[in-house]
Amino acid sequence: MNFGRVIISIALAVGTTFGLLFLMQALINTDLKADDQEETVRIEDIHMPDTTIETRYEAAKPDKPETPDTPPPDIPEPDFDTPEINPQALNMDAPNLGSDINISTSGLGGDGEYLPIVKVAPQYPRRAAQRGIEGFVTVEYTVTTTGATRDVEVIEAITKDGDETSIFNRAAIRAAEKFKYKPRVIDGTAIEVPGVRNRFTFELQQ
Repeated sequence: MNFGRVIISIALAVGTTFGLLFLMQALINTDLKADDQEETVRIEDIHMPDTTIETRYEAAKPDKPETPDTPPPDIPEPDFDTPEINPQALNMDAPNLGSDINISTSGLGGDGEYLPIVKVAPQYPRRAAQRGIEGFVTVEYTVTTTGATRDVEVIEAITKDGDETSIFNRAAIRAAEKFKYKPRVIDGTAIEVPGVRNRFTFELQQ
């Protein structure tokens, strides 16, 4: 074993170790200067002056217009002409819709007697119109104290050929029930008039 080499190696190791320690101590003791700080500029504080806020809730009202001294002019009232109405021109009868209405004259002939006011034409039955049937119906009823009709019944119903039929009965009764009369008045009291007859004629338009 070569002791010379060992001793040299130990010496080099010791020297290296001390060199590193010295370098580290030198770095620690180095005076590290701080970076130069920039000069800061201080801004003066801003102070807002004290202000008072005034709130107004009342709105200004406009001035009242002046009242004119002169009165308004007088406006004449319009003059409307009253039209003359001819009572004879008024027709209270209902139109004849394909039927001939004849009012019995029994009971007429003096003041206060009953008079027909409204006469309603019957509707032509659809079955009779489709079959081309024409005819006559006589009804009898009572004129009440109010001028209405009551107890309407068919007395006779025949075709134009003379054959008995009931195809027109319902239409004739409904029409007679709508008749209106001026009631008979005796000594200021309205009375009923029984046995009044009316004949309907059912004809198709050619």
